[in-house]
Amino acid sequence: MYIPAAALDSLHGLAHGDAFGDRWFSMLRLAGPEALEKRVLPPQDTWLWSDDTAQALALFRELAESGGAVDQDRLARRLADEYAADDHRGYGPSMHDVLRRIGAGEPWQAVVGEQFEGQGSWGNGAAMRVAPLGAWHSGDLDAVAELAARQAAVSHHHPEAVAGAVAVAVAAALAARGRGGPAPARAEFLSSVADRLDVSDVRSGLRTASRMSEYASVRHAAEVLGSGYRVSAPDTVPFALWCAGNHPDDLQECLWATVSGRGDMDTTCAIAGGVVAARTGVAALPAAWHAAREALPAWVDADSAPA
Repeated sequence: MYIPAAALDSLHGLAHGDAFGDRWFSMLRLAGPEALEKRVLPPQDTWLWSDDTAQALALFRELAESGGAVDQDRLARRLADEYAADDHRGYGPSMHDVLRRIGAGEPWQAVVGEQFEGQGSWGNGAAMRVAPLGAWHSGDLDAVAELAARQAAVSHHHPEAVAGAVAVAVAAALAARGRGGPAPARAEFLSSVADRLDVSDVRSGLRTASRMSEYASVRHAAEVLGSGYRVSAPDTVPFALWCAGNHPDDLQECLWATVSGRGDMDTTCAIAGGVVAARTGVAALPAAWHAAREALPAWVDADSAPA
């Protein structure tokens, strides 16, 4: 099967960001904020990835086995199966309910439609897993937006959650398109993503992010844009993409900047990592990062190897 190199790079970058960001929840408790300010690398025991990567793996497998398409019924089963195999990856409360019920055979449309009094979840789950899809289809931004929305609806049908997923996928597509060439300015990059979105808080956040001063600090950006403390797409995606836009050619620096915003650190780092790695790959990360991160399932790289 054909798997674009940018999509595989994006998946690995997402997993690196997820595992690195997730490790900082315990680091901040044990070592305090000064460890983050001094950029003390977490201990070199395994950096476990969370539900961000688990769900990205389900989506990546769907893309790989369908030639880049997304069958919603099959994706719903894949997400439920991934959850059933290991439900201790940090899934949110609503996703425990959704994925258990889908796994038990309930139609995903009914289950998802009942969430939050019929509004659906506007959480960041559909956005955190989608960067490899954008990298996969980088040659066709219309297809990127359509498929990102399609995969989002399986678990999050709220318009803001869909907008967040489309934004991340388009950002990853633009990053993948730029492999080997000069990176766009952050304002241009974020505006290009916002232009692909329907009216939404996510789009407004990206517009705000695109206008922020080049001298704005990470702390200021996190305060203005939100860094995932509310675990919503509008509170997560603009900040993560602001970080990616500031460091398009340096994955390691991007992840340090992103985690410095605190908040939902595994998810903001997963999003930023998936976007930047679609452009840069992950080879430039220090050997210690590669050694520490939990390995992805063997099928990922096996299925991606040339025949």
